[in-house]
Amino acid sequence: MVSYLPIFVLIALAIGLGFLLANLSRFLGPFRPSAKKGLIYESGMDPVGSAHDRFSVKFYLVAMLFILFDIEVVFMYPWAVNYKELILETNSLFPLYEMLTFIGILFVGYIYVFKKGGLKWV
Repeated sequence: MVSYLPIFVLIALAIGLGFLLANLSRFLGPFRPSAKKGLIYESGMDPVGSAHDRFSVKFYLVAMLFILFDIEVVFMYPWAVNYKELILETNSLFPLYEMLTFIGILFVGYIYVFKKGGLKWV
């Protein structure tokens, strides 16, 4: 248990510092509530309708597609960083063809989503 003591101390310091910084303005700054300050602010416009309106399913589909394609692009970074070493280790262009295949599969998926109308806002 003694070997875990630094981790517990670090966690306690992080929680304490987070609590302190989150509440520091409450202790040091002026507190003057008013009705105007309590109003909802939405990009400078008065809010219209209920805050509990439902979003279209298209919104969630586009969000999931963005996350999917974004994560796939993240896989390209390590390949790009190590590209020169990959080419030198294999003495061939196999890593290049492998990444072109990966990008091709992504492109086919993108074309499929585009043709199905998944990116159209109606």
